Amino acid sequence: MSIATDPILEKRPENRVWKKFRSHRSAMFGGFLVTFFIAIALLAPILPIPDPAATDWGAVRKAPSWAHPLGTDEIGRDVLSRMIWGAQASLLAGVISVCIAVALGVPLGIIAGYFGGWSDAVISRCTEALLAAPFLILAIALAAFLGPSLTNAMIAIGISATPIFIRLTRGQVLNVRAEDYVESARAIGLSQVRILTRYIFPNVLPPILVQATLTIATAIIAEASLSFLGLGQQPPAPSWGSMLNTAKNFLNQAPWMALWPGISIFLVVLGFNLLGDGLRDALDPREH
Repeated sequence: MSIATDPILEKRPENRVWKKFRSHRSAMFGGFLVTFFIAIALLAPILPIPDPAATDWGAVRKAPSWAHPLGTDEIGRDVLSRMIWGAQASLLAGVISVCIAVALGVPLGIIAGYFGGWSDAVISRCTEALLAAPFLILAIALAAFLGPSLTNAMIAIGISATPIFIRLTRGQVLNVRAEDYVESARAIGLSQVRILTRYIFPNVLPPILVQATLTIATAIIAEASLSFLGLGQQPPAPSWGSMLNTAKNFLNQAPWMALWPGISIFLVVLGFNLLGDGLRDALDPREH
């Protein structure tokens, strides 16, 4: 029997997940979009494009042409080059911010959900207090307090997204903690660390991965918003949000300055959302 049709291999969880994900066409399209933008961001240093900060006063606000496929901006910088380098800032902000949120939120959620008691009360009340403020408003306030820079924007977004992962992880841990296999592990005397690492964390990981993928899309929008307000990536370094901020002053004379960063933000956010939806369906055990 060939490997491709081996029923034992087909029953493996990872193979079932991949098969389910692969059949989700919108998720595959989302994965393609995400991969495309990641590849563009990684290849930016070696692509044959102009310096994103190089100005050309003889080509100010020029329409798309062979020399400048996406046109130029208000001081003659190549929009395509700034778009490609700006992808690095947006994707880095999305990934790093979510990593911060996961690193802070998941351990706190596990502590609150597994141990309960006063630790659960304190963590839950603090989480509810943070959730009382809208995500973007909290991120703007933190970024303004920390100071305008891409690093501080990522920290602000990460802290603002932390309550989402605390609440999600806590709820998942409460469900898993009541399962028979966890009770059996306690009965045979396994340590708390062993139970948490062997039984609790692996079973709460799938929904965390799905939420992380969806939150990256939210973080990218937040970074663009902060850069638009002058609290994120600082000029002359390119960022899609700061490009939109500049472009708003030239919508009549040079609409392409706003068109391309707007489309890019839309597509990369769409990609992560479709990818997250596909992962949610593929990782749902009720679908297998």
